[in-house]
Amino acid sequence: MRYLAEFQNPELARGLLEDIRATVTRPWALMEVCGGQTHTIIRHGIDQLLPEGIELIHGPGCPVCVTPLEIIDKALEIASRPGVIFCSFGDMLRVPGTGRDLFRVRGEGGDVRVVYSPLDALRIAIENPGREVVFFGIGFETTAPPNAMAVHQARKLGIRNFSVLVSHVRVPPAIEAVMSSPDCRVQGFLAAGHVCSVMGTEEYPALAARHRVPIVVTGFEPLDILEGVRRTVRQLERGEHTVDNAYPRAVRPEGNPAARAMLADVFEVTDRSWRGIGVIPLSGWRLSARYRDLDAEHRFEVTGITTREPAECRSGEVLQGLLKPNECGAFGTVCTPRTPLGATMVSSEGACAAYYLYRRLGSPAAPLEANPVG
Repeated sequence: MRYLAEFQNPELARGLLEDIRATVTRPWALMEVCGGQTHTIIRHGIDQLLPEGIELIHGPGCPVCVTPLEIIDKALEIASRPGVIFCSFGDMLRVPGTGRDLFRVRGEGGDVRVVYSPLDALRIAIENPGREVVFFGIGFETTAPPNAMAVHQARKLGIRNFSVLVSHVRVPPAIEAVMSSPDCRVQGFLAAGHVCSVMGTEEYPALAARHRVPIVVTGFEPLDILEGVRRTVRQLERGEHTVDNAYPRAVRPEGNPAARAMLADVFEVTDRSWRGIGVIPLSGWRLSARYRDLDAEHRFEVTGITTREPAECRSGEVLQGLLKPNECGAFGTVCTPRTPLGATMVSSEGACAAYYLYRRLGSPAAPLEANPVG
């Protein structure tokens, strides 16, 4: 805790803010990619403490939020079947599908269990050999390695009643999609430090050069965010566009070689649909041919899924950085954590959840008192 407290020091934060104010000469729009960074920004009021003209745009970095509705509905169908034990992290249970969520399935008699690791789901499969155990494998590059390990272990141990419903997505193609949009206003990126701790930084220089945007790998504490902003603004003011690692305590250029080797063995890159955004080429993983028999989509052959998003939900625009949560007419009224229209309101990394939790309920044009850093 002391180590984390050092990255919430208000005196150091004031120094970084003064440095940013002394550097900036014009407006700049930066996107933080990760939902965890969004929550830090809103919780501590960092966006309101920055100099006028520095805008932080919230990106599509919440893995729960971008899990496509079709996959959610497939999860609901599989979890409803007799003889199935459906295992998931807790933040997926409230994510709305078409008409219901996993909590509703559990209330209707489905065996839906919250686990804290995919290896917990594998243990449940070992303990229940007469039942099919399915783990809902979602997330970015951060959570993909342990999910890959569970699949690898299931094959090694010969566990035949275990499968994974996979919805893994990759960050660099999402940055490419954001920058390729005709509506894009982003001029620099705060890259997700935990993703880079796994994958390294080798995919980012080409993105930075192609789109002429600085990409600064950033951590998750208030001082991490401010340092990321400071380095990004400094590059923008100088006309530079390089990759800069502002999170060296966790990120090395090569990432985690063991984790990357596990990913390469179990998964293969594929096109993936992102909820509210659409299909992004080469932006996801699926189980490779060697492990395809452990893929729940293939094992259960769920077909005939008809999805329907609520017409009033604008979470897709929020995920693309085109809309702040409190600019949506349904925010805080029709759509709340108890009655969510979209995943961005229920996920622990969702931008709408952050705005609701930290009381950003008014119009963004109205002055709001920032929460103190520290």
